[in-house]
Amino acid sequence: MAGSETGALAPRRLADFTADPRTLILAGMAVAVGLLGTLGAWILVRLIGYATNLIWFGRIDGHLGTLAHAPRGWWMVAAPALGGLVVGLMARFGSKAIRGHGIPEAIETILIGQSRMSPKVAVLKPLSSAIAIGSGGPFGAEGPIIMTGGALGSLFAQFFHLSAAERKALLVAGAVAGMTAIFGTPTAAVLLAVELLLFEWKPRSFIPVSVAALVAISLRPLAFGRAPLFAMAGFPVLPWWGFAICVLFGILVGLQSGLLTVLLYRCEDLFERLPVHWMWWPALGGLIVGLGGLVQPRALGVGYDIIEDLLHDRLTLAVVVSILLVKSGIWLVSLSSGTSGGVVAPLLILGGALGWLLGLALPGHPSFWALMAMAAMLGGTMRAPLTGAVFAVELTGDVQNLPALLCATVSAYAVTVLLLKRSILTEKIARRGRHISQEYAVDPYELVRAGEIMCREVETLPADMPLDAAIERFLSPDSPHPAYPVVAGDGRLVGVATRRDALRWQVERPQPDETLGDRASDASIAAAEPEHVVGYVVDLMIAEDKSLIPVVEPATRRLVGIVTRKDLLAVRRAAGVMETERARFYARRRLTAAKRLP
Repeated sequence: MAGSETGALAPRRLADFTADPRTLILAGMAVAVGLLGTLGAWILVRLIGYATNLIWFGRIDGHLGTLAHAPRGWWMVAAPALGGLVVGLMARFGSKAIRGHGIPEAIETILIGQSRMSPKVAVLKPLSSAIAIGSGGPFGAEGPIIMTGGALGSLFAQFFHLSAAERKALLVAGAVAGMTAIFGTPTAAVLLAVELLLFEWKPRSFIPVSVAALVAISLRPLAFGRAPLFAMAGFPVLPWWGFAICVLFGILVGLQSGLLTVLLYRCEDLFERLPVHWMWWPALGGLIVGLGGLVQPRALGVGYDIIEDLLHDRLTLAVVVSILLVKSGIWLVSLSSGTSGGVVAPLLILGGALGWLLGLALPGHPSFWALMAMAAMLGGTMRAPLTGAVFAVELTGDVQNLPALLCATVSAYAVTVLLLKRSILTEKIARRGRHISQEYAVDPYELVRAGEIMCREVETLPADMPLDAAIERFLSPDSPHPAYPVVAGDGRLVGVATRRDALRWQVERPQPDETLGDRASDASIAAAEPEHVVGYVVDLMIAEDKSLIPVVEPATRRLVGIVTRKDLLAVRRAAGVMETERARFYARRRLTAAKRLP
């Protein structure tokens, strides 16, 4: 029998988490990644500012401004189309990964690409986003910085001897650092990582990601200032009955969120039917953006000024309605065309505009409901309710209405998860043939011990059995099992013999006096102990390529049972029963007059 290859596969250290000292190494690396992500965010915002001011106002200035005063005319239609053409060329001849808003591409790289991004993405994504947004594209900078920061984190990780899981931690750390630097929302950025990007809850990833966010928020005053992005005075706290209104309000915003998601991919389907190469799609989308700009110029560009005006009630009813309609249309068309840009800022604007309009008929100030809708739209569309609630608090500095924000975001989240199979982020990945599950649950194999599922009545073969007889036993058509534990006279495990071994032994022509123990004996045979978790048994089974794992007493190595693949399936089946089987343990008491009679 071949020697075991599991010498490095040690039994699990049973603890709440699988942390080890490498977590500290990753945390140290995250400091550098946080610095890179912050620098990437600063460069991206400056590029967008330079592109915007140069294209629309003919001046060299890196500060972001509004396009409300951009001159209307033929250039307003031509500029977004030309910008889209440049992005299409960059995607065709540079890297196709720069298309879209960045978060689905980051998710796909994490789950499928072993968290390895190319240097092209780190360069072309911010450059293409600056051109797309600067020429009037109705996008924010958060999607591109998540992709850019993630690319910087991934590139940094690739210089070191790290696993794919460790590279993922640094990739997400870079993305979170970039988002924190732009918005000043470290807690929300970490929550976004947990809800959307990490697909796990482990110290190995959570600690480095948090370190990168803290580095970014520490450096942010040097790049963007200290104040919240949309600082505002606190709104009055809702009374107890206001939460019922928040629930209904969240449901309405959730319906808006679902409608935008459906319309976005309907528009994408229309582009797929066009008889032209996808390289030209961003230019065609840019034409629609330009026409929308003729109606409402403020709908073009990043639109941070619109968010601030909604939160400070500086807009009229007609302007809010026009922004809601025009921004929705040009954002859907432009994003579905495959250009480069983010979704968070447009979602905040569209949700905030609807919330402001609904707030005209609700108690309180319309600006308060605009803030509620921004959070609910983010939570419902991106399936990240905690991120949405905390993001709104950190954006504005108003913490006292966090319960109301949570109520609205959870309500919108409930609507979208019940009505739509996938989010605006995962639908794009699903259309590429990949299924994404975002539900977290404890692995049932980590909750059960080997002694709980092992088969105790085990058919074994004695070590002193003649080898010819053992071969005949295995090759007999009546042999019930493909593998047997081999034990000594005192019950001690000697090895495991399989039908494959018997075929090899037959070809090798055994000696007349050879016993089964002579061939099957292996001091390093992979075996589990009753107290080992089943997850460790699964690892042994994979490493040894065996259909059964013996279970032995730790002190004597005496065989006490075996775990087979069938036993593992039983664990999975039991976990499914816990999810689906319903029972009542306290029945209603039926006290009738008849039962009281003697």
